[in-house]
Amino acid sequence: MANLFLTPQRIISGKEALLKSGPYLKTFGNKALIVTDKIMLSIGNVKKVTNLLDSQNIMYEVFPKINSEPTDKMVYQGVEVYRKTDCNFLIALGGGSPIDTMKAIGIMLNTFSKLADYMGKEITVLPPKLVAIPTTAGTGSEATQFTIISDTQTEVKMLLKGAVLLPALAVVDPDLTITSPKKVTAATGLDALTHAIEAYTSKKAQPLSDIFALSACKRIFENLKQAYENGNDLEARNEMSLASLEAGIAFNNSSVTLVHGMSRPIGALFHVPHGMSNAMLLVDCLKFAMYGAQARFADIAKEVGFYKEGMSDEKAALCLLNEIKKLCDQLQVPTLEEFGVDKNHFFAMINKMAQDAMESGSPNNTVRKVDQDDISAIYTRLWN
Repeated sequence: MANLFLTPQRIISGKEALLKSGPYLKTFGNKALIVTDKIMLSIGNVKKVTNLLDSQNIMYEVFPKINSEPTDKMVYQGVEVYRKTDCNFLIALGGGSPIDTMKAIGIMLNTFSKLADYMGKEITVLPPKLVAIPTTAGTGSEATQFTIISDTQTEVKMLLKGAVLLPALAVVDPDLTITSPKKVTAATGLDALTHAIEAYTSKKAQPLSDIFALSACKRIFENLKQAYENGNDLEARNEMSLASLEAGIAFNNSSVTLVHGMSRPIGALFHVPHGMSNAMLLVDCLKFAMYGAQARFADIAKEVGFYKEGMSDEKAALCLLNEIKKLCDQLQVPTLEEFGVDKNHFFAMINKMAQDAMESGSPNNTVRKVDQDDISAIYTRLWN
């Protein structure tokens, strides 16, 4: 069977990738809207980008308002700034939130529709040139055709999709991730691991996505703990940046499954950051999914070195899950209770979360058949 495989138009990766991106940026326009957050301003990363733009005689406007997971209101505000300041291309600097917001701004610049109108539809509205500069190693948004934006009226995290949302340029520079705090390094790293495992075990997995997914798994197991414990280890940071990119490319072409479907409602209703909610769900969801794809989980165990000669697929898969649980413990992933989520409120919302998870479509990519009752049961087990 033939498979379509999509990537960003250009990728510059490795040390000094940002500096090498200047000539490409110059071809995209003469004024950029930089979509970012106040942390990127305060630690000097925005200055690195604006210095580069100055060197290329490119004007810019800074929009540092993406200080939480993105909402439709942030997107509409960004559209207004872009138009008022006569920008003609977009740069996102930061984690997944600024990159997702940039993509959504790009959609809205050439349409009179609302963002919610694109739920469940293939987006074909052409945005301006999009440049993604990630400063975390996890979301992979620099390599995907997806954006996730919260609808402030319905409290649903909208998954929006279209090949037009793939960046014209992804700049993956490990130097920009050095400043990521330990908690962010842990959450985003486990997000990347989730992408890689779900991409490999999805119904929609294909040969090329498998290559990127397995490579990402190996890099993450070999480097995430080191990047977490020693944030100044540039080699570990570089390996994690590459792993995040690989995992993004993988799930962009094979999709995510149960973990992501269940994670989005937790984020929308309880404001748990996306990578952290994935990490909280990871072991329970994969334990459920494993029994529909034991051979695939065993493949990952073999790739990352957890398989021992003579193991059955089931035993190898369970060994992988045990190592994932161990990694989550080492990275101090909190429970919902430790994060501060109210148990009674959570249980009151389980039916809505389970319905929203199923409606997202992601759980249906799981090889093992999953229904709303299964999802409700997994949400319940998070408190056991």
